[in-house]
Amino acid sequence: MRPLAMGVLLLLAGCAAGPNFHSPAAPDTARYTPGPQPGSTVSTEVAGGAAQQFIADADIPAEWWQVYQCKPLDELIRRALQNSPTVAAAEATLRSASESYRGQRGALLLPTVDGTASATREKTSAAAFGLPNFPPSIDNAFTTSAQVTYKLDLVGGSRRQIEGLRAQADYQRWELEAARLTLTGNLVATAINIASLKAQIAAVQDIVASEREQLAVTEHQFKVGTATHADVLAQQAQLDQTEATLPVLEKQLAQAGHLLAVLAGETPDHVELPDLELDALNLPTELPLSVPARLVRQRPDVQAAEAQLHQATAQVGVATANLFPQLSLTGSIGSDASVSQDLLKAGSGVWSAGASLTQPIFHGGALRSQRRSAIDDMDGAAARYQETVLQALQQVADTLRALEADARDLSAQTAAEQSARDSLAIARRQYAAGVNSHTAVLIAERQYQQARQSRVQAQAARYADTATLFQALGGGWWNRT
Repeated sequence: MRPLAMGVLLLLAGCAAGPNFHSPAAPDTARYTPGPQPGSTVSTEVAGGAAQQFIADADIPAEWWQVYQCKPLDELIRRALQNSPTVAAAEATLRSASESYRGQRGALLLPTVDGTASATREKTSAAAFGLPNFPPSIDNAFTTSAQVTYKLDLVGGSRRQIEGLRAQADYQRWELEAARLTLTGNLVATAINIASLKAQIAAVQDIVASEREQLAVTEHQFKVGTATHADVLAQQAQLDQTEATLPVLEKQLAQAGHLLAVLAGETPDHVELPDLELDALNLPTELPLSVPARLVRQRPDVQAAEAQLHQATAQVGVATANLFPQLSLTGSIGSDASVSQDLLKAGSGVWSAGASLTQPIFHGGALRSQRRSAIDDMDGAAARYQETVLQALQQVADTLRALEADARDLSAQTAAEQSARDSLAIARRQYAAGVNSHTAVLIAERQYQQARQSRVQAQAARYADTATLFQALGGGWWNRT
């Protein structure tokens, strides 16, 4: 019977309760969009209007924002990564999870050893022993000992618990990567928005200057009798309406600057807007496009969801191990003496050894309910992982279509701006020659103002959606030194 019992113990010691975790299979698809994926975008003869090619499975640089070749933007992001409280908090949480893993790994898999030393002085009455006439005795006792406790991991519950802690540390690592990626993406988007607002404000200011000149012409024509007072009032109203759009844009610019300061880890009163112009940005003409099977290994949010699934799977093992016997070994060695000098003498040594086996018998169904609950948590984590993967695929698909549409939109807006500019120039010449009404000039001015702002917004959208693609593909963290 003894060899059989030892064999059973060795067999139990070599396995771990609960299911073994395996990374979920990659999505069974080779593309992101229905039908053929876009291979390139159209081009436009304007800054930021070059055609962009999608290069299948091309690698992504760790500092992906450098594709814009903008030094102020690069300096801003480097400073923000150092000062961001969001990144600092994620780093601290990762360190805490890593320390918990290291500490619990040693506590659960290795024996615990504690040393104690005690000294007591005790007075004993002789009357307690039926000798009332004898004086009481006073005794000293000195003890030193070392206690060893070791919980045998027979069915792998401790190993599963450590596995769960390691998965929790992995989750925090991916949360840190996600925080960095989100921060850099928001910084690029905000900087591009600031550049767009600056360009829109400049466009409105140019139009205001032009309308002021037109108002002066109309006032002169009114004085010489070739224009009516109604024409002057209409031109003045047009100028006032155009100037009224400036406070709105200036408010948006100020708020974007405040956001940029906070993202960079500064207070809003320390706004340092980057010297960034839309026309100075480089639009990358070659964009990476990872296959879906590779995307799930690149995205920090997908990896974080997988770590949570790993942790939930390990908890099933912990709950399963709680149903089995728990074996603990204890031992101590030390010495006892009545005087401290005798603690190291022969004959003062004492020791003890023991073992305890605990088998759960009746817990009111709690242990099995805990195991079923752990299984349900694992199923929920698996569903959340699948949802995260689907959302990642959707984000890439949305961005591909957005880039394709952005290029066409910029082309159309550029043509519309040119047509509106030409139409306004003709309307002004005809009005100056007295062959056109002032109303036609006002309509042409409004059309040109709207067309110019729309072109600026379309241009900014291409830069912003290009950044979104790099962010959707994972941001290149794996190439960071």
